[in-house]
Amino acid sequence: MWQHVKAGPIGAGDPSVTASTISRDDRTVRPIDPRLMRYARAIRSYLALTVVLGFATTLLIVGQAYLLAHTIAPAFVQHKPLSALTGLIGLLAIVVVLRALIAWGAETSAVRSSAKAKSQLRDELISHAADLGPHGLGVSTGELASLTTRGIDALDAYFARYLPQLVLAVIAPITIGVVMLATDWLSAVIVAVTLPLIPVFMILIGWYTSAQVDKSWRTLGLLSGHFLDVVAGLPTLLVFGRAQAQAEQIRDVTDKYRSTSMRVLRVSFLSSFVLEILAMLGVALIAVSVGLRLDAGHVTYETALLVLVLAPDVYLPLRLVGVQFHAAADGLGAAQRIFAVLETPVPARGTITAPELRGATVVLDSVSVVYAERSVPALANVSLRITSGRTLGVIGPSGAGKSTLLALLVGSLLPTTGRVLVEQPDGSATDVRDVGLDQWLQSIAWLPQEPLLVAGTVADNVRLGNPAFDDAEVVAALRDAGLDIAELPDGLDTVVGESGAGISTGQRRRVALARTLLSTAPLVLLDEPTAGLDGDAEAAVVEGLRRRLAGRTAVLVLHRPTALAAADDLVLLAPTPEAEAAEDTDVTAQVPGVTA
Repeated sequence: MWQHVKAGPIGAGDPSVTASTISRDDRTVRPIDPRLMRYARAIRSYLALTVVLGFATTLLIVGQAYLLAHTIAPAFVQHKPLSALTGLIGLLAIVVVLRALIAWGAETSAVRSSAKAKSQLRDELISHAADLGPHGLGVSTGELASLTTRGIDALDAYFARYLPQLVLAVIAPITIGVVMLATDWLSAVIVAVTLPLIPVFMILIGWYTSAQVDKSWRTLGLLSGHFLDVVAGLPTLLVFGRAQAQAEQIRDVTDKYRSTSMRVLRVSFLSSFVLEILAMLGVALIAVSVGLRLDAGHVTYETALLVLVLAPDVYLPLRLVGVQFHAAADGLGAAQRIFAVLETPVPARGTITAPELRGATVVLDSVSVVYAERSVPALANVSLRITSGRTLGVIGPSGAGKSTLLALLVGSLLPTTGRVLVEQPDGSATDVRDVGLDQWLQSIAWLPQEPLLVAGTVADNVRLGNPAFDDAEVVAALRDAGLDIAELPDGLDTVVGESGAGISTGQRRRVALARTLLSTAPLVLLDEPTAGLDGDAEAAVVEGLRRRLAGRTAVLVLHRPTALAAADDLVLLAPTPEAEAAEDTDVTAQVPGVTA
């Protein structure tokens, strides 16, 4: 029987239709992003240790400056013998050794904590991406792969260099400033006036850098996704002579990425120069002031030396924060993209056991689907009944929402509005949203447009859902899927690589179809099961489908007229951009006159 479904834009201003999106305009980079504490828990203890080590390092810097001043001044001004300064020299050596040990401990802790934090963040990202599913990520597969690998690895500089320096930049200037205030108040005033200029310029430069880094990551994500698609479709591109055109597009995107990366580097180098100039001017002002007052006899040599030794260490931590910020900018840019994925809400699902599908009717009740990356809905207010024990064929032009309909039935996609129900013969109904995804998947067999084969033999791939099937059942399933084992070099023992490498594209699809047909799941979903077959092979597969699907509930997405014979009922999905698509279209009533 024919049914007709309109799938098109929802009426303007419909407040019930929403879609989660990833904000791509949030370029705010915080010194310490609290989200890192949540997703990379190792940072918490590492920050506490960094504060302790930073404070200890600052005290040792002050101690070293004091010992140097009270060793050099007596030796060169008062001409004291070295024997009288042995105690101070010994203490100075101890301070130097302690600084070296603390630096070694800080470096070791930074490397280990960085590795642990990256591992935790990567686990969180992969786990959340799996929960979102292929339709809820908001980023391409290529960009996700780039963020999971290179993006997280780029946080090394942030965890191991930037964070420790940021802590030291807070502790050291305050502590050393207090010491200088107690020793020479005029030098402390100069520090108080000139020191804030460094963070002000850092903020101004950081805003511009963040924008450039964000643009760089967008370009890299585009390049990653496009390159992944090209590699996946390379055989087809070669057949149709389009490989060179794609290579030129990749070259263009690569040039854009190179340009944005060079702009980031240029800003980094120029900002380092600006920070160096500011620090140098601050130290120079202190040196001139101290020199003039020393010549006038207003300060002692010990005080002058102490202030001059401490002055660079007041500016150095802040200056290095700017340097390390730019070194970590790539990781910070990636982190913003990672957090955008992690903060994309996972659609609420229940955990109840899947209902019994044998004898039940699957119902789409006023279902609408709006993808996050699109403004036009894939399905709009669709109502449909899939009768138990019958095979429903879904046809329609490209973009009508056929694959979206299958994604709803698979459970990898939840409707934006409306419900997908399982109605039992007694009238009770269960919303698929309330069923745990793992439970639901055990009740279905699914053939996607691009099925996955794993490394192993052909028999292993057919038995993937149930290893208990014997060779005779595997051969029968392959035959019904249109594949004669005589076509395979070693029959059932033919070895295939990842993604089915070693056999043809058509053979891969028929192996996956055989795996689906061999399943005993009560609901079978097939997306273009006869794609890539010639007329004779397609007729054989259609006959096999009718035999295998008899008495089972099945949904077939079909593109070729000869495959219509495999369906008991037919539904036409037609995209309609007109305004009347906003109205509910109930197609539960069968349209008479056409029989499959």
